[in-house]
Amino acid sequence: MNKMIAKRYMVVKHIGQGGMADVYVAVDTLLNREVAVKVLRGELSNDPVALLRFQREANASTALSHPNIVDIYDVGEENGYHYIVMEYVRGKDLKQLIAQRGALCKEEAVAIMKQLVSAVAEAHRCNIIHRDIKPQNVLIKDDGTLKVVDFGIALAQDALQLTQSDSVMGSVHYLAPEVARGEAATRQSDIYSLGIVFYELLSGEVPFHGEQAVQIAMKHMREEIPSIRKLNPQLPQAVENVILRATAKNKNFRYPSCEVMLQDLTTCLSPQRADEPRVVFKTPSEGNKTIAIDTARRKESGSSHPSAKPNKKKKKRKKKSNAWVGLLITGLVVLSIAAVVFILALTGNWGGKSQLVEVPPLINLTVEQAASTLSDAGLELNRAEISYALTDDVEKDRIYESDPAAGTALTGGSQVKIKVSLGRYVVVENYVGMKISEAREKLEGSNIRIQTSQEASDSAPGTILRQELLDPQTKIDPQKTNTIRFVIAAYPTFQIDWSIKGMDVFEAQSLLESQGGEVMLSVLDTSGMSEEEAANLPRGVVINCSPGFGTLYEQNEDSYITLYYY
Repeated sequence: MNKMIAKRYMVVKHIGQGGMADVYVAVDTLLNREVAVKVLRGELSNDPVALLRFQREANASTALSHPNIVDIYDVGEENGYHYIVMEYVRGKDLKQLIAQRGALCKEEAVAIMKQLVSAVAEAHRCNIIHRDIKPQNVLIKDDGTLKVVDFGIALAQDALQLTQSDSVMGSVHYLAPEVARGEAATRQSDIYSLGIVFYELLSGEVPFHGEQAVQIAMKHMREEIPSIRKLNPQLPQAVENVILRATAKNKNFRYPSCEVMLQDLTTCLSPQRADEPRVVFKTPSEGNKTIAIDTARRKESGSSHPSAKPNKKKKKRKKKSNAWVGLLITGLVVLSIAAVVFILALTGNWGGKSQLVEVPPLINLTVEQAASTLSDAGLELNRAEISYALTDDVEKDRIYESDPAAGTALTGGSQVKIKVSLGRYVVVENYVGMKISEAREKLEGSNIRIQTSQEASDSAPGTILRQELLDPQTKIDPQKTNTIRFVIAAYPTFQIDWSIKGMDVFEAQSLLESQGGEVMLSVLDTSGMSEEEAANLPRGVVINCSPGFGTLYEQNEDSYITLYYY
């Protein structure tokens, strides 16, 4: 490996190795900063599939911009080495943190998961599936900020079998059941892995163990996740429910999106959810027990033993008694059969397979996604009765409610109604205390018109003192035009004194700013001067300004004074 890559990145040391690449710390000599450089391993450079996927996923990763996703700075190839240059994160990874501290408290675990799920949600919005979510791929900065790495790069290993290699063993603990069966990874596969990571944060260990990778994969396919509350009964049920929803064996029962999972995480520790019941997913096989009718009792009731011949009166009474017993048993049999027929008719269980199915989660899906999800579950979308409305937190053209709700048991083929968002309400912020320029920036692109008036105040000029017409927390339709009025602290008016000419440029800047002015510094353009004239200019002092010396200057949010120096 060369010490210098692309005549720019000076390699300092090797710091790690992944399934496909080696990672180095380097110095970006152009920007004088530390970076991490991931280089595709030599034996994979001649593998056209690995190379294509490495390049494709590396390019896709550059489209991601999120505070919890590691920044990609550069992608390239030199002398047969394919590399990715990214943000260098000092600190440890999440796996090391768990190894050091064991189970984390619920508050810290939820805080970590919110950052992690938010990062994966951003990737999903860009149609990138991580495919290898695990604590080893989550770096922790010194300030506690999480940085997720390796977005999609692990895809190049899809063709590898489950073996005893360290990289596979590191990933199989977080493998979704459908991926273990050989199906393609989806957003729901990432969500499953997120649920396993949450379990590990709260317990200090992964839910499934085995000597071989295939044993662990089989457990993901066949066994239920152990109850986290059995390990820690103090955890709220709402917290365990997040894990249960994320790790459902049937991917249709998992969260439909990371955004929905993030919403659940945000409220799982709230007192309002303290008495939440445990989530239970009903499978089609439940309720499929055969009801047996014990017809042997009829024979027992009708049997007789040798005895003395009864007299006629006793014989009549016995015949009457036997007749009543026979009628009673016959009635019970008829009722039992009727009950069985009723149950079979209700559930559709004539062929031995239950047709009661559970409504899958539809929130945040599009109409077509919902139709497909319902079809897979054996249900139908009622397209004739779709309703639309503005919502608080659901994107336009996404479902915000289903009728019946997710988890409701219906007979197969039943129709489900949905309500679709026309977009989010805009909730008016509290702008008091902000600079008017900041408020304008926040409202840029909205249909909110701004009116301003000035008022003398001890507050910094341009500070919003009051907002009128639209109170904070007011919900408004973003499609309609609204007006907000800001009363701001008055801007100063002063004369730009001639005395600053020839003054040290930084002293002049401080003087004008103390009078309330906004100041910019600019190097004087000498293109119109001769070399001799430029050489005779004084250095580091104010040569000119705009507006000019002696001008009456009125500061406002868009104006500033430019001081020219050489």
